[in-house]
Amino acid sequence: MAADTWLVVGLGNPGSGYANTRHNVGQMVADELARRLGTKFSRHKAHALVAEGRMVPGGPKIVVAKSMSYMNTSGGPVAALLAYYSLDVDRLIVVHDELDIPFDTLKLKTGGGHGGHNGLRDIGKAASADFTRVRVGIGRPPGRQDAADYVLRPFGADERSALPSVIADAADAVMLIVDDGLVAAQQKVHAPRT
Repeated sequence: MAADTWLVVGLGNPGSGYANTRHNVGQMVADELARRLGTKFSRHKAHALVAEGRMVPGGPKIVVAKSMSYMNTSGGPVAALLAYYSLDVDRLIVVHDELDIPFDTLKLKTGGGHGGHNGLRDIGKAASADFTRVRVGIGRPPGRQDAADYVLRPFGADERSALPSVIADAADAVMLIVDDGLVAAQQKVHAPRT
């Protein structure tokens, strides 16, 4: 089963109070992927919500997951899902917010540090840091605003109008990785916009 299966985890915090915050953009992308798969999330014993499906008949199986724990403790559910589906970390794609990338910009990579992102730090400790990342830019906070406060605030009005296309682009990037591999996906996603 594992040979054609991918685990895609959208990072965020549980509960309606966090649903529209910058820190939850990964879960917004997970929701879009589940919609495209035509499936709904259900509770999983790994303390996560999981939606499974295939984009096309005979295509790779995609397991989309949202942890039911808080961002800082994402590692346990991710490690449990990898074990449950018998997947190596090279079949894991994590979608997350990224302060060091401007809003409406995506970057794809495998491995690397956590850059102060506690969700990535915890996954690295619980599983491995060598997973593929879809980094969704949220930009730096304005002025002297604390980064921890900034990521837990809702997107601004201008950002909200662009957010649907950002989420769609990130979901497209996940599918490019699944279908064509990371290098080909990077070439498309990182290419200058025309």
